[in-house]
Order: sequence, then C-alpha cells, then structure tokens
Amino acid sequence: MEVHKSMAKNWAEIIKKYKGQWVALAEDETTVVAASKDAQKAYAQAQKKGVKVPIMFSVPIEVKPHVGGAY
Repeated sequence: MEVHKSMAKNWAEIIKKYKGQWVALAEDETTVVAASKDAQKAYAQAQKKGVKVPIMFSVPIEVKPHVGGAY
C-alpha cells in the first residue's frame, strides 16, 4: 500500500515541546502557529496570525500506546 506523504505526520517534536497544551496548527498539519493551556486562547492567537480555521490538537501529558477498539 502506498502512503501519500500528506497522510503521515510526525508530531513527535510537537508532543515533546507542548505537553499538556492546546496547539493550533496551520493547514500543513505540522506548523504550530499558537499554543496555550486554554484552547480558546490558542485559537484566538492563531486567528490573529492569519490562520482563519486552525487545526486544534490537545497534546497529551503522557503518550500511551493504543491498539484498536474504543476506549
């Protein structure tokens, strides 16, 4: 199976740097345009930087492996 490069994103550095925060990502899904413990603040900061609809991601404090099924 061929994986299109836009499908796979490496967020390892984002997860390491922004643990416990909300990050607002640009359309490329890897560029952090704003970050805050408050999602609304991160969203507003991103909009001030010209990103009309940022992709919001809550970075976990601890990453645990998960395989299939619902939680």
